[in-house]
Amino acid sequence: MLTRILGAIHDDNGRIVIPGFYDGVKELPDDIKRQWAVLDFTPQGFLGQVGLSVPAGETDRTLMEQLSSRPTCDVNGIWGGYAGQGSKTVIPAQAAAKISFRLVGGQEPENIRAAFRGFVRARLPADCSAAFTSHAGAPAVALDWSMPQLAAARAALGEEWGRPALLIGSGASIPVVADFKRLLGMDTLLIGFGLDDDRIHSPNEKYDLTSFHKGTRSWARVLAALA
Repeated sequence: MLTRILGAIHDDNGRIVIPGFYDGVKELPDDIKRQWAVLDFTPQGFLGQVGLSVPAGETDRTLMEQLSSRPTCDVNGIWGGYAGQGSKTVIPAQAAAKISFRLVGGQEPENIRAAFRGFVRARLPADCSAAFTSHAGAPAVALDWSMPQLAAARAALGEEWGRPALLIGSGASIPVVADFKRLLGMDTLLIGFGLDDDRIHSPNEKYDLTSFHKGTRSWARVLAALA
């Protein structure tokens, strides 16, 4: 029953069918799509590094949209029944899974949590129950694509690096940024510097000196532009 319910979350096109899941999710402006189109960002080039070639997201979206602007629901782990050595014909009485959602601007974590639980409960057969344990949740932050400060930062970065800076969404977990917006009404510019092969958060993480030096110079330009 657990795997049947989890398998029902996505349709054949990779779209999440939990009722109300996409409420508040906005479409990308056409000029942002044009920026992304010049990147030549292909599934083969991106996924080939780990031996894959077919994206797992919504089939009617580009790979860059899937990575940078669309919400997701992911099964991070699943367990139940006998998993020891040898055969065992015992039918498990319990099974469990860990689920996470990557949200985008306009989605509310509490609403998504409630919708997911309702989705699961609606599919429970007689004599079957579900228990839920909540973990962390935080709303996503989406800046206005035409925000003057964002345009100023983009221009400053282009001056330092000698090429146009593109506006690309990024998943992260910095909940205080949402608090700044909710409590203080302040937007936040998060500008970091790194290379594709930096292996962030891995045991062999590195940081290139070019990113450090030009990152420092870039921030001097950004602060001057904002001033």
